[in-house]
Amino acid sequence: MFRPRVLLLAEAANPEWVSVPLVGWSLVRALAGVADVHVVTQVRNRDAFLRAGLVEGVDFTAIDSEALARPLWKLGSFLSGGRGGWTIQQAVATISYPYFEHLVWKHFGADIRAGRYDLVHRVTPLSPVQQSPIAAKCRAAGVPFVLGPINGGVPWPKGFEAEMKREREWLSKVRGLYRALPGRRATLRADAILAGSRQTLRDIPAQHHARVIYLPENAIDPARFNAVAVHGGPGPMRACFIGRLVPLKGVDMLVTAAAPLLRQGRLVLEIIGDGDMMEALRAQATEFGDAVRFHGWKPHTEVQDIAARCQLLAFPSIREFGGGVVLEAMALGLAPIVVDYAGPAELVTDATGWKVPITGRDGVIAGLSDRLAWCVDHPEQVAAKGHAARARVQELFTWERKAAQILQIYNWVLTPGLPKPDPFGQD
Repeated sequence: MFRPRVLLLAEAANPEWVSVPLVGWSLVRALAGVADVHVVTQVRNRDAFLRAGLVEGVDFTAIDSEALARPLWKLGSFLSGGRGGWTIQQAVATISYPYFEHLVWKHFGADIRAGRYDLVHRVTPLSPVQQSPIAAKCRAAGVPFVLGPINGGVPWPKGFEAEMKREREWLSKVRGLYRALPGRRATLRADAILAGSRQTLRDIPAQHHARVIYLPENAIDPARFNAVAVHGGPGPMRACFIGRLVPLKGVDMLVTAAAPLLRQGRLVLEIIGDGDMMEALRAQATEFGDAVRFHGWKPHTEVQDIAARCQLLAFPSIREFGGGVVLEAMALGLAPIVVDYAGPAELVTDATGWKVPITGRDGVIAGLSDRLAWCVDHPEQVAAKGHAARARVQELFTWERKAAQILQIYNWVLTPGLPKPDPFGQD
């Protein structure tokens, strides 16, 4: 089988971290199973790559762009008040990331021009705000450039302005200005653009849609998510939340919505994670005693063990680009309840879970309350959706499956006349 030679740009890729770096790492390792890849990452990831057994100079190259990246990251942290505000960090990265690609070209430009790679693929950053100066250089060298998955651009939903203020996401109001950044047009002329969400796809100008493929960025490793949720056991139904305890995640709304069931002893909430809302949430849940359990941060294996004792994932995040935790819970056989907005809503179908309309705080709380009560009264249907959720993840959302989907895209880019891949169709 043909194995293309691919230079993977993964500025953020780290097996020991979470969120985007873990997505980057997982995807580049999966692609190594279907292509001959060389990974280019930022020097901050070097030691983790080595600990994972990769050989520097053979499997990967670490680019030291810290002269610009570190002070800009500190600036972003300062502007976001230490919260790590996504929009602010992406804004400062619009300066540092092009410098990273500048150094990549200095190191690999001659090899690219000499045809030692069949294509160049930028895996991370995931944000569409970050432009790729290297795209035009690859085009001039006659080497295809693949972009993505890219994901972002989800507006703050109406009715949650207070949460936006508390998250210090004031810059999101002018986020659309990134469309005027130098290099955007050249970046969007990539030979293939992988859009991680329908929102991102809609944000890409129509003239480029012939080269855009919908492909959510998240997936799971079956070896890491190998437990199976227990449905139909004794005792009350259990629902878990997994994530940061911050305003946009909506855990306070979840506790309010679940209150009647918690008082009646018909539901237990397992809250896994930590954040600056922990103290307030503990105070809110005092009256419910052991019906609300705060576990704090836990290693992956412990998270899985706690989640597998549940039947539901209750995840009322109001602004989530990807929603990887939803897939992880589905992989365990939990039926998810999510807010019908952005990433999680695209991962959950009618057969696998429920979506609560996003109609302001009161509307979300009422929707969550109704759905939780229905689930407690219908455990058999919860079990059926949990089983369907697990099957859907195994079919479409493993990293091995993701690599096979991207290999199809590589073949399409490299072979004129092939039909455009459509891994998810009208799903």
